[in-house]
Amino acid sequence: MFIRYLAAATIFLCVFAHTAFADQKLNVLFIAADDMNCDLGVYGDSLVHTPNLTRLANLGVRFDRAYCQQPLCGPSRASLMTGLRPDTLDMHTLKHELRNKNPDVVTLGQLFRNNGYFAARAGKIYHYGNPSQIGTDANDDPATWDQRHNPAGIDSLQEEKITRYGPQKGGLGISMAWWDPVSRDEEHTDGMVASKIIELIEQKRDEPFFLAAGFFNPHCPYVAPKRYFDLYPLDEISMPDLDEAKADLEDVPPIAIQRDMKNWPYYFDGVSVPQARKCKQAYYACNSFVDAQVGRLLDALEKNGLMKKTIIVFWSDHGYFLGEKGLWYKRKAFERSARMPLIIAAPGLAKNASTTRPVELLDLYPTLADLCALRAPENLEGASLRPLLADPSGAKWDKPAVTQVWHNKKAWGYSIRTDHWRYTEWLEGNAGRELYDHRNDPEEIHNLASDPDQSETVQRLAKRLQPYVQLKAHKRE
Repeated sequence: MFIRYLAAATIFLCVFAHTAFADQKLNVLFIAADDMNCDLGVYGDSLVHTPNLTRLANLGVRFDRAYCQQPLCGPSRASLMTGLRPDTLDMHTLKHELRNKNPDVVTLGQLFRNNGYFAARAGKIYHYGNPSQIGTDANDDPATWDQRHNPAGIDSLQEEKITRYGPQKGGLGISMAWWDPVSRDEEHTDGMVASKIIELIEQKRDEPFFLAAGFFNPHCPYVAPKRYFDLYPLDEISMPDLDEAKADLEDVPPIAIQRDMKNWPYYFDGVSVPQARKCKQAYYACNSFVDAQVGRLLDALEKNGLMKKTIIVFWSDHGYFLGEKGLWYKRKAFERSARMPLIIAAPGLAKNASTTRPVELLDLYPTLADLCALRAPENLEGASLRPLLADPSGAKWDKPAVTQVWHNKKAWGYSIRTDHWRYTEWLEGNAGRELYDHRNDPEEIHNLASDPDQSETVQRLAKRLQPYVQLKAHKRE
């Protein structure tokens, strides 16, 4: 009799333990930067100080080849938050049209809300005009969140103090502009974003949460406290030789750089090399400023005992040119525009590791659903990164990364990135092709698309790219 009671008690305890474990939901801290490329200490750049991103990478996996779906804030963020490609959403511009075109889509934050999580953001997750829409809801999606917070700091409220190069027309959202005030982090929008998320971490530490910290830096205008500028003496900031930069573009189809050549170099007429160098210094200062805010968030998780039950994701919406090839900004199909930082730390999975497998931002939605045991929509177009988070170097992973560019009906293209190659077609090849050998030419200097020795490679990659070309008829000529 005693043995039967003991057996029954054991079974009860096992079931109870299993149920309790299953009910232990993992939190998500979702950290976004704006226009941040991989010029970061955590990615091996010896100049740029990012100790807190390195600290985060030591807790998880750094993705060395992570790519956006379109190198423009609006469509990139909408794609990430829905797990759907820009063509599927029919979103390729900065217009506020997510729900108008996709009324029934279940966003990432909405999925967590539907499963009992508290979901909130501070700052920019969907598209915001920067700095014009700071302090507003901009293009945000109300159904994604339980709470939305829109702080505005001196970077937005004191625009008159920002130094601007080139023509003084229009807003600062596309500008060569900087400001280095002697100020506290918390006087700036991004410092306020971090403070609000820290407050929410403390308030919600005893319930499951999906908290999104959307930093506006390093998007132009490049504004950060002076002490971050002081990390980068101007004489240590190098700029590419412009004659060599111009030569790099000789074998590129004109459509690929049509937006950039009118006032080449640096996009705006009359911007000098010393002025571009100052903006590059300011961009790096903004990277370090964001890094400091990431450190504050990690400190808050540690202080509240949440590190072992929180998935932490750090991402940017796309990459960024800082004078390479004489180019500036994003909206290009080159590696520097399509590639951005991505770091994921998940309890129980790999730590202090990295992977070179190509991944996409739209993989984040199925990944977080998988790790948190949530049933995701069946139409997601990405794949869970769990295999790479468990075994970064040995997992089977054959999926390429696809990035598209859309300027207008006459100017658009698609680019596919594999372990070895980047292949790009403009107007399905009718306006040119590009092929870069990343094992031997990581800066994409030599376009091999017309090389007879690479004709089979072009054919193979063109065939692999073709299924992703789904641009709707009204977006083509």
